[in-house]
Amino acid sequence: MLNMSDIMETITMIQEENLDIRTITMGISLLDCADSDIDRSCQKVYEKITTKARDLVRVGESIEKKYGIPIVNKRISVTPISMLAGVSGGDPVKYAKALDKAAHEVGVNFIGGFSALVQKGFSAGDLELIESIPRALAETELVCSSVNVGSTRAGINMDAVKLMGQKVRETAELTKDRQCIGAAKLVVFCNAVEDNPFMAGAFHGVGEADCVLSAGVSGPGVVRSVLSKMPADATMNEVAEAIKKTAFKITRMGQLVAAEAAEMLDVQFGIIDLSLAPTPAVGDSVAHILEEIGLEQCGAHGTTAALAMLNDAVKKGGVMASSSVGGLSGAFIPVSEDAGMIAAARNGVLSIEKLEAMTAVCSVGLDMIVIPGDTTSEVISAIIADEAAIGMVNSKTTAVRVIPAIGLSEGEELDFGGLLGYGPVMPVRSQSPAKMINRGGRIPAPLQSLKN
Repeated sequence: MLNMSDIMETITMIQEENLDIRTITMGISLLDCADSDIDRSCQKVYEKITTKARDLVRVGESIEKKYGIPIVNKRISVTPISMLAGVSGGDPVKYAKALDKAAHEVGVNFIGGFSALVQKGFSAGDLELIESIPRALAETELVCSSVNVGSTRAGINMDAVKLMGQKVRETAELTKDRQCIGAAKLVVFCNAVEDNPFMAGAFHGVGEADCVLSAGVSGPGVVRSVLSKMPADATMNEVAEAIKKTAFKITRMGQLVAAEAAEMLDVQFGIIDLSLAPTPAVGDSVAHILEEIGLEQCGAHGTTAALAMLNDAVKKGGVMASSSVGGLSGAFIPVSEDAGMIAAARNGVLSIEKLEAMTAVCSVGLDMIVIPGDTTSEVISAIIADEAAIGMVNSKTTAVRVIPAIGLSEGEELDFGGLLGYGPVMPVRSQSPAKMINRGGRIPAPLQSLKN
């Protein structure tokens, strides 16, 4: 039963505190679209997506009107395309163009799944897909790509790490006339999850049902507002308790929207990803939550501890509010998408080294970070390797989404627009890791991988 107080509180969250459903994402299996002829396979892909997702945007908009809850993005994730490319052979860019065409046809914001899972080695289609990523992202508009290079069970595929450093740079170069936007749609993972509704890393795992509907909720502004009303002498456990209660309320709204959307679309309800996903809008920042907890600015000493508490409290509060929690779940720290992070990076308080430490305790990893245009592919690979190592050892998902700003140097800025935001070029260490990266091979899995 809802009372008037609950209703008014939700209205305030939406109108004044930037509360929204960040995305409803339809996951579609394309395994039945595999064909030895790539053109036939691409046609099957297009037909299945446009059939399954034809009403996705309409349903999302109708729920927005019914409840007055903003649903910022409607998205699609599909089976890793390398699996189809392994059957058909041919140029994987054809698949990317089929995905892009289907996404435009149904009206979604992004489609994810131009992906490969190579944590233990390359199988048929993997290398071909990875080699094609720069062209695929340069020649499409809505396609997002991801590659999983490591896991706690398998270790880290350093041949893939080396290759991805090259591909991130090539992707930025091919889209340098568009703010290097291609690299903003490319994520390199360790321990990638199969039910992630957030771009650019979403793909539909092979263990998922044929078609599912998941949602990602947000609400950094709501959490910050709650903390701003607490007394300055509130203890950290009292702060954590306030965050838990707020996360519960936010997630209940996401559960309502996702369950209703799944029913209207006649597909299986997947998961709620209860992440705090920021935007560049003022008042919608994870960094500002950390500052409300008591830091002068995000990046100061104490940031990692505050973020660890925030991440844990969000999960504890959210997990009680949904019948099925999954995805990444926690707090995202994408620099260019968070007004507070942008300010801290501009001031030099927030460094890549501090962000790396923060990723040990939060969702994902080094996300939406603009780096100098002359950064070598070996340095990018080393950044990927460092993040993958954190994920592998700590049995958590980590990722790297860095954007080499071709032609720009430290202090200048890229502006992607929309949710992707804008960001200053952050300094990176230029000392060469080339000898290590060129060794290739595999970093063995840690001993904890033998847990059964």
